[in-house]
Amino acid sequence: MLTAASSVALSQKDGNRSNRAKRVAISQSNYIPWKGYFDFINSVDEFIVLDDVQFTKRDWRNRNKLKCPSGACWLSIPVRVTGRYFQRINEAQVADPDWATRHWKTIESLYARAKCFKSHKHRIEELYMRARLDHLTEINKLFLRGICDLLGIKTLIRDSREFRLADGRTERLLDVCQQLSATSYYCGPRSRGYLEEERFREAGIDVVYMDYGGYPEYPQLFGPFIHDVSVIDLILNTGDDAGTYLKTIGSRSLPGGRQPEAAYRA
Repeated sequence: MLTAASSVALSQKDGNRSNRAKRVAISQSNYIPWKGYFDFINSVDEFIVLDDVQFTKRDWRNRNKLKCPSGACWLSIPVRVTGRYFQRINEAQVADPDWATRHWKTIESLYARAKCFKSHKHRIEELYMRARLDHLTEINKLFLRGICDLLGIKTLIRDSREFRLADGRTERLLDVCQQLSATSYYCGPRSRGYLEEERFREAGIDVVYMDYGGYPEYPQLFGPFIHDVSVIDLILNTGDDAGTYLKTIGSRSLPGGRQPEAAYRA
């Protein structure tokens, strides 16, 4: 198995390949995801939000964690689920229009003493004021794009509804990559359990798995450090320095098209 750094060194020997390289990721949307999700986005040229799949309850689609005095606590967007057993993520509707106000008040109460709350609260509050939307997928995309902008991430975020979607789990992902002329497909480590890598190799597309280990700690409120909380925790505690705690920040400007160290090739 090649590391991202060694594989890039090999690919740089082939000028034609590096000139046409295109990195793509495809994933379901999450509500205010953790920092690793934004490394995922920043690792690629185009990030496709695949919300044309079944909505799963008690999952990351409509909830995430913040740091609380007692540890981690959940923020959940209420979604209409009664009788909607097979609804897709992009069909899921918000059940309570006042959820955004409550969530922002919770964030205010938890992070009022955070080092960068005063300087950055307006950026987060603005997103919540704009998040009074009917569908979960639109809320999630609003936060993804808004937080990417705050972190300086320039990746193009697109909706899977823009593409022809094939049947079959691997077939669907591969088909979107081919429509985008991708040369590398980036995915989470859990994809190893189902992804048919040989199908991608036969199509001339490299499979690259994200590596979420080795993140540095940052100043955080309320006792022992917790990594798997929303990126909002990182932003309100570190402000303009938030990007320095992501593995991929600055990778796009490196010479020779160097790839981020947050991933490794199959």
